[in-house]
Amino acid sequence: MTLIGVLKTDDVRPQLVDKFGEYPEMFASLLQAVEPSFEFRSYEVQRGELPASVDEVDAYLITGSKTSVYEDQQWIRDTEAFLRKAHAAKKKMLGICFGHQLLAQALGGKTIKAEQGWGLGVHHYQLTESATQYGQAGEDFSMLVSHQDQVVENIPGATVLASSDFCPNAMIAVDDHILSFQAHPEFSKDYSEALLKLRREVFGEDNTEKALASLGDDVSFERVALWMRDFLLA
Repeated sequence: MTLIGVLKTDDVRPQLVDKFGEYPEMFASLLQAVEPSFEFRSYEVQRGELPASVDEVDAYLITGSKTSVYEDQQWIRDTEAFLRKAHAAKKKMLGICFGHQLLAQALGGKTIKAEQGWGLGVHHYQLTESATQYGQAGEDFSMLVSHQDQVVENIPGATVLASSDFCPNAMIAVDDHILSFQAHPEFSKDYSEALLKLRREVFGEDNTEKALASLGDDVSFERVALWMRDFLLA
């Protein structure tokens, strides 16, 4: 049994939670499908709840959030401090969207509001030459996204595993204890569609329609879940 601590940095919107559940449930559904022995413990870090010790669980997963990592909020600073402790202890950490950006910011990188604008719907990425354990260099895979911020400076010593023209730092690793993604492996197409329609005014009509159209593309759900499983078990 591997116990994963989910550092929950946001709530699913009230209109969607009955149908789709909260983010820890989405991750449990994704990962238990490929490894039934995974168990999960959730921490409401957005409300000041952090593990008392980095060793409370076997690994950590930092979720996405509608908050930006560079906002001046105490819970963000406290979570960064915890991530630095976990990094020093070489604790396994999976960063997702906001989590990917927060790990970068906490550990010497930089996240900003990207000049590229909103990333929405299905995005395609290519593996780099450093991603030999994941596939061939240049090989394409796809994930669901919802982000306006991006990592522009990686953690010192990080390896870029996948990128695109839109998002150069889409998937990164640090040694064998950090793996992070700008995209959302836990999103389903139905959830992405519901979120796009709910936030149409925020995203803009053109962005929303293009993103909705992209949902017809294949998404590499199982492949990415297996990468996450193998990382957590290695």
